[in-house]
Amino acid sequence: MDARLLSSSSILSSPQLLLKPKLIGPNKPLFSITTPFRSLTLSSNHRHMSSQTARASLNSDDNGSTLTSGRIGEVKRVTKETNVFVKINLDGSGVADSTTGIPFLDHMLDQLASHGLFDVHVRATGDIHIDDHHTNEDVALSIGTALLQALGDRKGINRFGDFSAPLDEALIHVSLDLSGRPHLGYDLQIPTQRVGTYDTQLVEHFFQSLVNTSGMTLHIRQLAGKNSHHIIEATFKAFARALRQATEYDPRRRGTIPSSKGVLSRS
Repeated sequence: MDARLLSSSSILSSPQLLLKPKLIGPNKPLFSITTPFRSLTLSSNHRHMSSQTARASLNSDDNGSTLTSGRIGEVKRVTKETNVFVKINLDGSGVADSTTGIPFLDHMLDQLASHGLFDVHVRATGDIHIDDHHTNEDVALSIGTALLQALGDRKGINRFGDFSAPLDEALIHVSLDLSGRPHLGYDLQIPTQRVGTYDTQLVEHFFQSLVNTSGMTLHIRQLAGKNSHHIIEATFKAFARALRQATEYDPRRRGTIPSSKGVLSRS
């Protein structure tokens, strides 16, 4: 039985706790726990806790309060060119629910949700009868703002994320810092002007827009790749995994801000 699934402020810390191991089998009790107040039997079913509950047990501060609750950002952006709604849950399960009117962008946002294990909900309409530029930009600006909201004061997070994602012949490296200082380093060589109807110049513009509103330092490097679709998709996958690393909690920090200055804020 993984001790992390028990509250460190209650069961494990009790000096009068008595664990009685029993035979392990399908749905058989693992331990009978006796305290001065009551007896409690834990079955093997407890191993199948939801990931959110497990994270809550792992990521508690000294007072036992959960650090993972409420990390949701929600943004509505309306201009003469677009109407965008974004909701993102950093502690989600990978729910992908995006409709932007740009099929390839929807596909990339699905990668962000699936590989970051974020719940990503995006609804956008825009002047795509002209081109995809405004919608692509405003979706990215809104996602960046939603990330900024969801991160809050950034207490206890890892802050840094680094991941290399292969996709067939393509290999993309992404490194990021949730520093509060927006900067994009971008080095992709996408060989074609379009993937489907999507203008591949919009990839850089998407990440620049997201960086600007989230206050993120982001570096993207292409290590290999010839196929435009593979290069772009590997980029979004690597970004999702790096962002997941950066936003997850470091239990050794005990809820403190990961900065020697004691503050991480959007500059």
